[in-house]
Amino acid sequence: MTKLSVNINKIATLRNARGGDYPNVVQSAIDLQEFGAQGITVHPRPDERHIRYQDVYDLKPVITTEFNIEGNPIPKFIDLVLKTKPTQVTLVPDAVDAITSNAGWDTVTNQGFLKEVVAEFKRNNIRTSIFMGTDLKLIEAAAKTGTDRIELYTESYAVDFANGNKKGIKPFIKAAIKAGDLGMGLNAGHDLNLENIQYFSSKIPNLLEVSIGHALIAEALYFGLQNVVSMYLQKLK
Repeated sequence: MTKLSVNINKIATLRNARGGDYPNVVQSAIDLQEFGAQGITVHPRPDERHIRYQDVYDLKPVITTEFNIEGNPIPKFIDLVLKTKPTQVTLVPDAVDAITSNAGWDTVTNQGFLKEVVAEFKRNNIRTSIFMGTDLKLIEAAAKTGTDRIELYTESYAVDFANGNKKGIKPFIKAAIKAGDLGMGLNAGHDLNLENIQYFSSKIPNLLEVSIGHALIAEALYFGLQNVVSMYLQKLK
């Protein structure tokens, strides 16, 4: 079964909108795990507009499943990851002013840099994943960095699916097969939701984990957080 890691950035966004500490992101992570989530994901950005760096330190002791920290490996981020030692670090090439992740890595141009970063995290027994698109040449280049996994950037699939075009999944199937052939594990995330997750997970071979945040929290406004987690777990079976 594909694991569900819940990204709690949007819970932090709601907290920050009013100041104070409600909703509390630490308690939210505890609750989500009790509801069945098999991992917790955070994506701190330099401006700390949602998850704050201190949140990551506060969350570490309460994670009983898997802790996944996403972000651009600038020095401050690398230091945070090495100090907290999560289960997994996902490297994302975010621009400082990006509203959300909007591109995968060019693993050819950035191969030397990524190889150094991956090696540093692996020396500290932290599983590594590289966020990227479906270009097969870039996936081959990702394998040369030594990364344990890649995370497929699924926005284009989600857009195609919403427009009734299920053929949009084809490049993701090819990418998944290529990653497996090269010995890398496979994660996926971005714009996956209750409508499109079952089709995606049923077609993608060797899908180990999906990371879902914005859609899951939005859907929880209608169905409740515990119900939504259960609904995702059912669709991922």
